[in-house]
Amino acid sequence: MTPNAASASSAPSRRSFLASTAVATAAVAGGMPLLAACGGSDSGSRDGTTSGKDAKKLLPAYVAGNVVTPDIAARNGSAVGFTGKLDLATLKTSVPKKLGKGGKVSIMSPFWGSPPKADNAYYTAMNDLIGVDVVWQNQDGNTYDQKLGAVLASSDVPDVVVVPGWNMTGKIPSAIIAKFADLGPYLSGDAVKQYPNLAAIPTDAWQRSLFGGKLRGLPMPSSYVTSIVPFYRKDVFDKEGYQVPTSADEFHALAKEITNAKAKRWACLDMKWTAFNMFGVLSGDEKSLGWNLVDGKLVNRIETQEYLEALEWTRKLFAEELVHPDAKLGKSQATDPAPKFVAGEFLIYNQDISQWYGQAAAQATQNPDFRIWGMDIPGHAGGNPTLWAKNPAGIFAFVNKKASESVIRDVLAVANVTAAPYGTKEYMLTNYGVEGTHYTVKDGLPVKTDQGNIDVLNAFVMVASPAATIAHPDLPEVAKGQVEWQQRMGAFTRKSPFYGMQITEPARWTNLANDFEQLEDDIVRGRKKIGDMQQAVSDWKSKGGDQLRDWYRKLLDDNGSAAN
Repeated sequence: MTPNAASASSAPSRRSFLASTAVATAAVAGGMPLLAACGGSDSGSRDGTTSGKDAKKLLPAYVAGNVVTPDIAARNGSAVGFTGKLDLATLKTSVPKKLGKGGKVSIMSPFWGSPPKADNAYYTAMNDLIGVDVVWQNQDGNTYDQKLGAVLASSDVPDVVVVPGWNMTGKIPSAIIAKFADLGPYLSGDAVKQYPNLAAIPTDAWQRSLFGGKLRGLPMPSSYVTSIVPFYRKDVFDKEGYQVPTSADEFHALAKEITNAKAKRWACLDMKWTAFNMFGVLSGDEKSLGWNLVDGKLVNRIETQEYLEALEWTRKLFAEELVHPDAKLGKSQATDPAPKFVAGEFLIYNQDISQWYGQAAAQATQNPDFRIWGMDIPGHAGGNPTLWAKNPAGIFAFVNKKASESVIRDVLAVANVTAAPYGTKEYMLTNYGVEGTHYTVKDGLPVKTDQGNIDVLNAFVMVASPAATIAHPDLPEVAKGQVEWQQRMGAFTRKSPFYGMQITEPARWTNLANDFEQLEDDIVRGRKKIGDMQQAVSDWKSKGGDQLRDWYRKLLDDNGSAAN
């Protein structure tokens, strides 16, 4: 049972996000590289962001839910955790009466897989529970950006449009401001209390839903703690007596100890993402998170010594052939690491935290000795790391500006059900469908049927979600491990000045840093040198980086920092 798995981060590809959440589970916790947030562009709409006193006027009041008590409370930015089995016969009710008024609402959303029939039993049951006739316009998630652009450029916009953060590029941010409604009159301040499950969404996630000075988005919250976990084969470590490294040098020494090419065993895959965390490099999760105030000056992550040191450390692992050959060819993030990780061809890799459960569940019956676990991220010199927060929401649903009040109220009725917490009847239906049709109960756990895997996929969960949740009653030790890992890493996580803000850079600088990720990969694989990066940073500064710095500095001076 895998409800809102913790989300993906800057580093994982869109593919890993989809495989680990929206498709592989019934719910998604969001959080992806938000390549551009919102506020406007060089011309036509509002640049910048909304924070401080202006934001407080717009944000919904926070009222913690009390319908269900998690087994592990959120701490240091972690998800809440559930480890115990649910008594499905006594699930709590978080929406005691239908809030929908029977209207019809069209929703366009990305969908990965084959969309089910429009009148399937899941959609019918959800519509009946909510009191709204939701008509889905599911679009291929892999080409969603093209469809999104075309729809928003037209006059025929559905009542609701879901926009993942990674699609907020080009003219999309401006279109969001131009095409979508201000939900403030319905949700700001105490108004949200009509929708208790929405009121229980963390304030940080609502802050991310401010676009163009208005509350426009319904968010999918996520933990702000990095979701890039250095996974390792704990069963092999225990057998061989390997110790989890507590510094970058210890990691390197361990990698040499593990690697035996003749025996087809290497230490790891590409560990660049973990290196960035070990060396305290600012987040690459979104452009705005890459800036920090150092001695009164805004500095970008690519200008820091830590950035170069992390690349050099990763390059050394490749140069000494301690990395699996697949990664040398650039395959480490593009293909499924599971088969060769399970086979023991490498013992360490880094990926989204959701793979912790995914790998463990896949091997639970056929390979009971297999044990995947997450390493704590050490500081590169030993001691505690300096980690940087990612943003607390990454997918949003928007309501057409032309929608009537009755349609908006019906949309909020939908969102109030889909944001129901784990352990409620509403959550169970949203994420698992109808018992007997979409799932059966085995050993006290819901198990999806074939029909459930067809019907109950990424639809209703895209409208709004509860606070980040990790729940695996079938593998409680994994759920506990994931949440406690987030809590420990959260204790060392700092928020950079633009944390939680929706920001769009002026269009003339949009593509300024496009080539850096490829250059990073070329450097760590030995195809380019550190000097090439230093030259690229110099070019970046002269081609607009310094001007962009001034633009961000004015934004900070005008709005203040959202971090606390």
